Amino acid sequence: MSREGSSPSPLPSPPPPLARDRHIKYIVELDEKKEHFEYWLTEHLRLNGVYWGLTALQLLGAPTALDRDSVITYVLSCQHANGAFGGHVGHDPHLLYTLSAVQILATLNGLDRIDRDQVAAYVGSLQRPDGSFSGDEWGEVDTRFSYCALSCLSLLNRLFPFAPTASPVTTIATTTSHINLEAAVSFIAACKNFDGGFGSVPGAESHAGQIFCCVGALAIACRLDLVDADRLAWWLAERQLKNGGLNGRPEKLEDVCYSWWVLSCLAILGRIHWIDSDKLVSFILSAQDTDGGGIADRPGDMADVFHTLFGIAGLSLLGYPGLGEVDPRYCMPAAVTKSLGL
Repeated sequence: MSREGSSPSPLPSPPPPLARDRHIKYIVELDEKKEHFEYWLTEHLRLNGVYWGLTALQLLGAPTALDRDSVITYVLSCQHANGAFGGHVGHDPHLLYTLSAVQILATLNGLDRIDRDQVAAYVGSLQRPDGSFSGDEWGEVDTRFSYCALSCLSLLNRLFPFAPTASPVTTIATTTSHINLEAAVSFIAACKNFDGGFGSVPGAESHAGQIFCCVGALAIACRLDLVDADRLAWWLAERQLKNGGLNGRPEKLEDVCYSWWVLSCLAILGRIHWIDSDKLVSFILSAQDTDGGGIADRPGDMADVFHTLFGIAGLSLLGYPGLGEVDPRYCMPAAVTKSLGL
């Protein structure tokens, strides 16, 4: 996330081109760094990390860089008896990790290795009476979990009892066998603010990460009619700073990850042209580690796989040459979501 400050980071000119081969090598070697303290410090994010790395590799045109069978075996080792997934072997199940597991398996054409209805039932068990979702059995509520729930069910083909149409219509069933979709949408709508943005819960401040969760979920649910597109797109476009980078909310520094959270929403709303694409491309490329590979949150900082994915995904949305197409609703290769009929 962005740290506070008043001055955006300066950029080298001109920025280096995308270090594709370096980034591929960096991602592939991440699991070999077991002697590093950071490897164990981030154990709880291991399953998320596999999703981030795998998706980045797919967009970089290296879909076989990780061994498919080994990845699937690892994912299944994180599954619990109730169908949910933990962040690593032996870790508690959570909706965040369950979505990552489903995304990985969908990308690798491995959804046949799990019981889709069992996973969907776990997701449905986390919905509360007001339509919101908790992340796990302990009850924290956040629009991140609303997104995770709808995205997960959609990828499992368990969101709609029949194929939805592209435009919002009242004939879409509001209650599926697993969740109350109408209530889920109503909760998200209740998190909408006067500026067009969305927060983590009703009344919370608008934030680009939460906006992606809400807009992405509404897009998946075919309810973009609830979004004030021009008002929200204006707020999102104002996130661009003089150096081309994007921040997540006013008075914050730029961060490469918002190249995804902001751009994906603008792409869904058909207003990606409202920002200066060339300056953003330069900002992302300037945050690369051209020696060791990977992309950092901003130029000069240490690269990590989280920002590597979202930097590459942002470049994909901007049409950077040589990258695969990303689906702005799911942050997955468009070829994968198309193969699932989404």
